Amino acid sequence: MSHRLQTTRYQMKTLLTVNSGSSSIKASLFAADGSRRNFHYDHLRDHKEAFDKLMAELSGDMPDIIGHRFVHGGEIVDAARLVDAAERARLEDVIHLAPLHLPGNLMGLDLCRQRFDVPQVACFDTAFHATMPDLAKRLPIPHELGLRRFGFHGLNYAYIATRLPDILGDVAHGKIVVAHLGSGASLCMMESLRSIDTTMGYTPAGGIVMGTRSGDLDPGVMLELARRHDLSQLSDMVYHRMGLLALSDNESNEMSVLLDSSSTSAKFAVDYFCHQVSGAIGSLAAKAGGIDALVFTAGIGEHASRVRKHICRPLQFLGFALDEQSNRTNATLLHQPSSKPILCIPADEEGMIFRLTRTFLIPLDS
Repeated sequence: MSHRLQTTRYQMKTLLTVNSGSSSIKASLFAADGSRRNFHYDHLRDHKEAFDKLMAELSGDMPDIIGHRFVHGGEIVDAARLVDAAERARLEDVIHLAPLHLPGNLMGLDLCRQRFDVPQVACFDTAFHATMPDLAKRLPIPHELGLRRFGFHGLNYAYIATRLPDILGDVAHGKIVVAHLGSGASLCMMESLRSIDTTMGYTPAGGIVMGTRSGDLDPGVMLELARRHDLSQLSDMVYHRMGLLALSDNESNEMSVLLDSSSTSAKFAVDYFCHQVSGAIGSLAAKAGGIDALVFTAGIGEHASRVRKHICRPLQFLGFALDEQSNRTNATLLHQPSSKPILCIPADEEGMIFRLTRTFLIPLDS
């Protein structure tokens, strides 16, 4: 599929990016020079209502093209694709790979199509991990089943990769662990600014523990749960009733709420999360033969200094030590002078969608 619109020449005035997730919508309206207006609607029960608010806040500004985040692209390795009827049907066919996210992604695309007669582009989280070697992609199951590890949060990992050289210089091209910690959470090992391993696998339900998702589980546990529940009940449990919510005895799936709570179950859930993230960093370091820098990003990674402190405490053997003052203020550089770099970089999936989507336009001077 073409990476450019089949037009003669095209001058972009505005580009709308839409990140329609399972419980929030983030959007940005970009001018051609990259300046932007940001919009954020959180804790959603109704995506349509949020889109109505977005349309009102756009105040009549009409985008020339719209880029959407898609959590799963299936088997394709393209970073982005123009969405025609065939691509829309293909995306519908892979909903089962990310049932918590893809319906919202598709709804965002369809709601925009109802309001704007402009080209739309799907940008895929899975594409960044296409560079993983077979040792990271393969699952230990019969090959003929056609299932493999994909990896997720790739748009933000790709954005982080664009930032690292300016912050770290030559170190950016070494072995870097990026911890994308939010309601969905994963870690990625980069080398030469490319993904070589990640914690999430076939679906966004795997890897480390998350807000309502367990992460990796003993297959025997899943067999036992399948014996006790039908497929619909089990699917609901896997995506909505596990993770921090279950570990806190249903107190909350929100890390900020758990950190403010004085209950024993809330503290346990926070400790469990940090323990898993520390372990995942250690595992990635062991596979790669060491790491040169550590990056925190996304909601928890950017704002929860106590979580970062807890995660980093057992990592001194890898050469990492937080500076307490820098950590408390969520500074970009979080480490002590004697430590390997520890960074905090705000997520910007919308910025990456902007970069990918504008490549579909043919400039006037081409």
